[in-house]
Amino acid sequence: MTLDEITRTAIDPALAWLPPKMNSLEARQELLTIGLQESRFEHRWQVLKDPTKKGPARSLWQGEQGGGMVTGTMTHPASKDLVRAACTFRGLAFTSRAIWTAIENDDVLAAILARLLLWTEPGKLPRVTDEDSAWDLYLHAWRPGAYARGTPADRAALRAKWDRNHRAVRAFLGVT
Repeated sequence: MTLDEITRTAIDPALAWLPPKMNSLEARQELLTIGLQESRFEHRWQVLKDPTKKGPARSLWQGEQGGGMVTGTMTHPASKDLVRAACTFRGLAFTSRAIWTAIENDDVLAAILARLLLWTEPGKLPRVTDEDSAWDLYLHAWRPGAYARGTPADRAALRAKWDRNHRAVRAFLGVT
């Protein structure tokens, strides 16, 4: 899926549903960059070495059932009421299993949850041009296992990928 397609079909509707204060250029930058980093907006489940098996993460933003994007947003004081309302809006039970199962194909719900996970993090979102702070936010909020368990070379490759993705999103958004 292209950046334009995911913006039109998932991010725009998600940000239109959420409170207006959650819709910003910075939020769009983070959502698009994280989606590129996690799935390139191609994979709706975590791809394992064995391509016939699904890993534990679901959605284009790769949220795990017990992770921040699902259980974390369901229980955090700043987001839990909005997650409950989003479940009602999307016709879902307010359970981690129902949400985790739904986000594999419900890109609007997945974008809502991804934005809410960012909302639960302390402080303002990084400036659109601040790759370093955006990277730090991503590491803290998403806690990517490939980085945590990676070698120094793996970590450097993931950071280089982040920088490329961040620059691609800035170009898409028209920010230099």
